[in-house]
Amino acid sequence: MDSFKALRIHQEDGRIVPRLEQLCLDQLSPGDVVIRGEYSSVNYKDALAATGKGRILRRFPLVGGVDLAGTVVSSTDPRCQPGDRVVVTGGGLSETHDGGFSEYARVPGEWVIPLPDGLDARTAMSFGTAGFTAALAIHRLEQNGLSPDLGPVIVTGATGGVGSFAVAMLAERGYQVTALTRKTTAGEYLKGLGAS
Repeated sequence: MDSFKALRIHQEDGRIVPRLEQLCLDQLSPGDVVIRGEYSSVNYKDALAATGKGRILRRFPLVGGVDLAGTVVSSTDPRCQPGDRVVVTGGGLSETHDGGFSEYARVPGEWVIPLPDGLDARTAMSFGTAGFTAALAIHRLEQNGLSPDLGPVIVTGATGGVGSFAVAMLAERGYQVTALTRKTTAGEYLKGLGAS
């Protein structure tokens, strides 16, 4: 690959300026795994980074995108082989390390998660970081004894990305879900996700 497209975020005269640019691999943050990105989700954190409202980025310029799914094209990490289908989320993507809004990404091997069999990159990123975060939270709660027979579960911030996924996932697992939001028009939406 000679060059590829990426959404790179700059700081110029105190303003945050995102630009679609042509980059070369050596312009990306260091890492031992190169991934051809196929999909990335757009998270609230991505919007904060691209507008500068949340002071998410710790250095400039930086490629945006807190997650990505794609295929390993090269690796010096024995855990990752060319052709592996993978996901990367967190680890400093779009904070201190170039992120997933790019046709190619270079990341440390310890950040790379194999895509489960039967899950394609597009579906994985339809859940993205928000869905992954909700699933991890539910998993941890259940590890600590939470179960549907213990009574209703309250989800705060239920209309946000993580909250919406949490409502839907908990309802699917048999929980009675009480969804809290300050949005007075969101009742039908939340009931559609499974809230009672």
